[in-house]
Amino acid sequence: MQLWVGLGNPGPGYAMHRHNVGFMAMDVIAEMHGFGAVQKKFQGWTQEGRIGTEKVLLLKPATFMNESGRSVGEAMRFYKLELSALTVFHDELDLAPFKVKVKQGGGTAGHNGLRSIDKHLGADFRRVRLGIGHPGHKDRVTGHVLGNYSKAEQDGLVAMLGAIGAEAEWLVKGDNPRFMGDVALRMQ
Repeated sequence: MQLWVGLGNPGPGYAMHRHNVGFMAMDVIAEMHGFGAVQKKFQGWTQEGRIGTEKVLLLKPATFMNESGRSVGEAMRFYKLELSALTVFHDELDLAPFKVKVKQGGGTAGHNGLRSIDKHLGADFRRVRLGIGHPGHKDRVTGHVLGNYSKAEQDGLVAMLGAIGAEAEWLVKGDNPRFMGDVALRMQ
């Protein structure tokens, strides 16, 4: 079994924030692949299903971003999963809007959700980095990250999330380059 975690903050006030794009990815994957009903577990919301032949548990921590590691750690321990089974979907300032990159391990680049998971479990997990772009000056980062996607960004957001859902089978198979390539092709 694999555990896919989308990072975000709970509550309707945060729903369309760029910081919540990980939550959005979980919702689209669940819908496109016919996952089961949402359950409240592991200090978050889970949905179980299959992508191809692989069983996947989707998790959206309800602990707020800065404490995401508590929720993820609880699920990992419950299922006795190795870090190799964990994939985290998160917003990435250092990528252009709607670019999708996958990497194994690495630093947190100031992302509090990643920092929390790293603190609870270590850094060697797979990350699906969802580009939100940088606002240009560090003083504007918080407002950008915690700001809603604009109307002009809606088409790009929908296209990116749809491409991620459509190509998720490559990710579940561990073919990160094929996943990234096919998502990029769909985004053209």
